[in-house]
Amino acid sequence: MRKSGSGQNNGRGGRSGARQDFRSRDDKPARKSASGRASSAKAGGVKSAAGKPRAAASALREKPAARPKQARPAPAEAPRGPTRAQARAEAQEVLATGVQTLVVEPDEADMRVDRFLVARFPQLAFTHIQRIVRKGELRIDGKRAQPNDRLAAGQKVRVPPLKLDQPRPVSRNAAKDQDDRDFLKSITLYEDKDVLIINKPMGLAVQGGSGTKRHVDGLLEALKDDEGQKPRLVHRLDKDTAGCLVIAKTRFAASTMAKSFRARTTRKIYWALVAGVPRVRQGRVSTYLAKEGDEGDSRMRVAKHGDEGASHALTYYAVVDTAAQKLAWLSLKPVTGRTHQLRAHAAHIGHPIVGDPKYFDIENWELPGGIQNKLHLLARRIVIAHPRTGKPIDVTAPLPPHMQQSFNLLGLDTSRYDPIVEAPEE
Repeated sequence: MRKSGSGQNNGRGGRSGARQDFRSRDDKPARKSASGRASSAKAGGVKSAAGKPRAAASALREKPAARPKQARPAPAEAPRGPTRAQARAEAQEVLATGVQTLVVEPDEADMRVDRFLVARFPQLAFTHIQRIVRKGELRIDGKRAQPNDRLAAGQKVRVPPLKLDQPRPVSRNAAKDQDDRDFLKSITLYEDKDVLIINKPMGLAVQGGSGTKRHVDGLLEALKDDEGQKPRLVHRLDKDTAGCLVIAKTRFAASTMAKSFRARTTRKIYWALVAGVPRVRQGRVSTYLAKEGDEGDSRMRVAKHGDEGASHALTYYAVVDTAAQKLAWLSLKPVTGRTHQLRAHAAHIGHPIVGDPKYFDIENWELPGGIQNKLHLLARRIVIAHPRTGKPIDVTAPLPPHMQQSFNLLGLDTSRYDPIVEAPEE
C-alpha cells in the first residue's frame, strides 16, 4: 500500500501539495452591462424659395390637371423560408449525397464542432461523427477540425459526403417516450425553461458507445420540442459516478453554461469513500494526466509536463470523517475537469476510491463487511449561474443507495460540516 499524500508525488510526475488553511473567495464574475447607443436621424425637408415670390405664385396658379388615381397592386406576399425542421431535412439529404458547407448561426456559437454536428444531424450516431472528425474529413474555414474545437458565428464547416446506409429511425414509440419522460422526471433535482439538472443514477451512462443502449443522451430524445431539438448535455459524469448532471434545454443555455464550465466559475463538490486516511487532512493535488490504453479500456496516468496528451489537473480535498482509520470520507473540489480526474488523484495520493475497478490498486486490501464493491463517488453539489438571470442555481444530490448503505454501516453523518467549502476556487 502506498503512503498517504503528504505534499510529495513520490517521483511519479506532476506536483501534489497540501494546504492546511483553505481560503474562501467569492469568484462570481462581475457582470458587465453594455449600454446601447441611441441614434438620432435628422428629418430632411424642402427649403422654401426665399426671395422668389413670383415663381412661387406662378407655381400656385399653374396647377397641373388632376390625374386619375390608379389602384396600387397588392404587395406580393414574401416567400416564407423553410422551417428549421425542413432545413435540417434538406441538410441531411445533402449530407448523404455530397459535400456540404454549413454556416454557424449566432445561437450555435461556442459549440464544440462534434456537438454542432449532433444538433444539425441527429440521425447520425455520435461515434460516427467522432470517426469523421478523427479521420480529418471535417474542415472549419478550410482547416482540419479537432473534436474539441469551438465554433464562432459565421464560420464555415465543410462536411464530407457520407453514405447513410443505416435505415432512418422509425417513429418513436409513444409509450416508451412517456416512460422515459416519467423516469427523467423522477430523477429531476431542478428544472426551468432553460435548465434541467438530474440525479444521474450509478450505472447509467451519459452517452452511448459500444454495447451501450440506454444512456442519458438517448433518454433526452423523449424531450424533443416541436422543431426536433432535444436538450443538450453540458458536461459529463462517468457511468458509475452518481449525482448532479447539468442539461441545457435551449441552445442559448447550452452555449452560456458551457462557457461557465470552461471559465471554471461553476463550483462542483464530490463525495467519496476511500481506502485509508490521508495524513494531510486538507490538501491540494496538482498533477498532469494523460490517457493510456485502448479507447474501450482506457485510463488516466500521472504524467509529466510536456508528455504527449498530458493536461494539468488540480483537485482540492478535505477529510470530512473517518471510520476506524480504515476508511475516510473525502469531500473533493475539482478545479479542472479532466477525465477520471478525481479517481486518478485519489489513487495518486495512495487512497483510491472504494469500488473503483480501474484505479484501486492496494494489494491484499479487504472490503469491510456489508459494503458493496461499487464505485463510492457522488457528484454531491453543483452551483452554476443561470444562463439568463446570472443568479446561482445551487443543487445537491442525495447519496445513491449503495453509498447510503455504507454510510449507515460506518456511522457517517451526512449533516456533518463539510470543510471543502472553504477550499480555493483555483
